Amino acid sequence: MNIAEYQNYHETKSHTDINFPYNTYLCSIPLDFTGVPLHWHDEIELIVIKKGQGYVSVDFETRTVTAGDMVFVLPGQLHSIEQKAEHIMEYENIIFKAEMLITGENDFCAGEFIFPLLQSKLPVLTFITPSCTDYPDLLGCIGHIDELCAARPQGYQLALKGYLFQFFFLLISVHGNKESVRNARQKSLEKLKILLKYVEEHYAEPITVEKMARIAFYSKSHFMKFFKTHMETGFMEYLNDYRLTMAARLLLTTEDSILEVAAQSGFNNLSYFNRLFKRKYAQTPGQYRKAASH
Repeated sequence: MNIAEYQNYHETKSHTDINFPYNTYLCSIPLDFTGVPLHWHDEIELIVIKKGQGYVSVDFETRTVTAGDMVFVLPGQLHSIEQKAEHIMEYENIIFKAEMLITGENDFCAGEFIFPLLQSKLPVLTFITPSCTDYPDLLGCIGHIDELCAARPQGYQLALKGYLFQFFFLLISVHGNKESVRNARQKSLEKLKILLKYVEEHYAEPITVEKMARIAFYSKSHFMKFFKTHMETGFMEYLNDYRLTMAARLLLTTEDSILEVAAQSGFNNLSYFNRLFKRKYAQTPGQYRKAASH
């Protein structure tokens, strides 16, 4: 699932004008989908947990998040959202472009704060919880923005940008002196982003370990070790799990036959697909689709 598919899936839930690069989606796991696979994109993302609990991972740091928590994701950071056991999690997903906060080449604030933040030179909190300094004010900024997006009075975009600037000010002023956790792993993360992006865009096609090793400019053995070390799972296990996630989404959102769903998800052997699907979801594809329709 790439970010365009993710946004299109929730297009009817958008609260803002498409010409203003700030969009909000109300999501539920597993009611809308079972999870959001590991991915990255060029927008800033803010995940605000409304109800329940689940897992959110950012640059391979996975946390259990609960109602009231917020997760701040910078452009280029690898992140995913997963269900926790039988829990249902409802969350607000906010995605916006950093460009909306930059006025031009001579923008002092952009040069001093926005660009360094986007380049991880100004470290900020990723996981924001009620125990964090200025948490009520940070959450208040998002609350005010939500109210503006719901009512959309004339010129609401001006106030929205104002609250975003306030949100960034609070993050930078309070937490900007903390040590960045990204520097040591940056090269590995960049390599992984290339590999995961390839899976995201080509999962329906034949993919081999040998092909991925060539993309990474590694030997087959070194690639397998590299992937296992950083992802804590083998590449083929990751690929099959990703394909199964996509298959589950197709079962819920299309009327395609199970054979067609398997093929569109990258499985050319139906019995193998059925076996893996039942192992992951404890149901056959047909049972999964039927249960979701009731």
